[in-house]
Amino acid sequence: MERLILNKLLDWKASPYRKPLILKGVRQVGKTWLLKEFGRRCYENTAYFNFDENEEYKQFFETTKNVDRILQNLMLASGQKIVPEKTLIIFDEVQECPKVINSMKYFCENAPQYHITCAGSLLGIALARPSSFPVGKVNFMQIDPMTFTEFLLANGDKTLARYLEQVDTIEPIPDAFFNPLYDKLKMYYVTGGMPEPVLMWTEARDVPAMQEAMSGIIGAYEQDFAKHPNIHEFPKISMIWKSIPSQLARENKKFLYKVVKNGARAREYEDALQWLVDARLVHKIYRSTAPRLPVSAYDDLSAFKIYLVDVGLLRRLAHLAPTAFGEGNRLFTEFKGALTENFVLQTLLTQFEVVPRYWSQNNPPYEVDFLIQRENDLFPVEVKSETNTTSKSLKKFKDLFPDQIKLRIRFSLENLKMDDEVLNIPLFMADQSDRLIGLALDR
Repeated sequence: MERLILNKLLDWKASPYRKPLILKGVRQVGKTWLLKEFGRRCYENTAYFNFDENEEYKQFFETTKNVDRILQNLMLASGQKIVPEKTLIIFDEVQECPKVINSMKYFCENAPQYHITCAGSLLGIALARPSSFPVGKVNFMQIDPMTFTEFLLANGDKTLARYLEQVDTIEPIPDAFFNPLYDKLKMYYVTGGMPEPVLMWTEARDVPAMQEAMSGIIGAYEQDFAKHPNIHEFPKISMIWKSIPSQLARENKKFLYKVVKNGARAREYEDALQWLVDARLVHKIYRSTAPRLPVSAYDDLSAFKIYLVDVGLLRRLAHLAPTAFGEGNRLFTEFKGALTENFVLQTLLTQFEVVPRYWSQNNPPYEVDFLIQRENDLFPVEVKSETNTTSKSLKKFKDLFPDQIKLRIRFSLENLKMDDEVLNIPLFMADQSDRLIGLALDR
């Protein structure tokens, strides 16, 4: 498989300001594979240390802060060679040994010649706990589920992926590319972007194995819920998790605690929800009261929507069978287009630094699905899962905030075009949003 984040790792390796790297990402998103592949491609050798499999390694970090001594002990215990500049050191499952994370301060200050990477599950949780942390002494990188472009590459569709990268004008995509891309996107909704299910599909077209792999991932996440420091939060986390398809199936996708449990109150469940957010298993999108900067100053903290980490896992959690793949537009429109919104959010998160918001008003009701910040400009985004692309909310938004908005954006099953000052991006081009917005603005 090809992961585009390898380019970022190459930049990290070459940077004169390189610090020890902490790679964050949910369980089974491919962190270990990525770092080993990076070591295989770009270093003479890789020294890999897993603190879950080899608990005895923890002692080397608990008895000393001397970097040379730590490395000497690791080399002797594992038989692995470590050479400055030429060896990639991988510390895996570091959440099991917080002293490893703390030691990055000393690696950064006293041994910058060593190339060190750290990975682990639930690192967002581990790093949120109050403990000694090497502030300013590490680089962070986030690995998310495979994008649609990466799915195309894994599926052997390099020509389609290359075509998408080379589109440089806002004009309709020819049917010879449009139709196969539309079909491949439906398949991506089924598999999602977790590497194991993608592998089951792309290598063997084995749908039962793919389904089983997704169930296994969901099961692993649900087991992790018990790792909350307060065990009483475990059932609350589980209830919120299982309520996500119901939350997104509603016309108004604003998160409601009463959908989790009748009579549930925010103060009883907000810690459990925050655990899921810190674990990055869900994304929390706040309602914005106005399209102004900084966006966080206009957050309505009482109103938000939550989405799952991966569109395929959402499909599996909602028990939507893969057979929907062959039923026209059903995957795009199922439970009020929730899969489509989840997919679009996934792609936006990988392209824009600021987490998107959404905008809505009551009486009469209008809602813009997402509000994205690109450089110092804000853009309203509407997601249409059907071919009916009438954008009343986008029009209302433009009427209310005429001076703040340079461009409105719509994702739909329609072709690439400018439609009455609205940039229509086909759903299968969502990975190219940042570049396409730039092209539209240049016009």
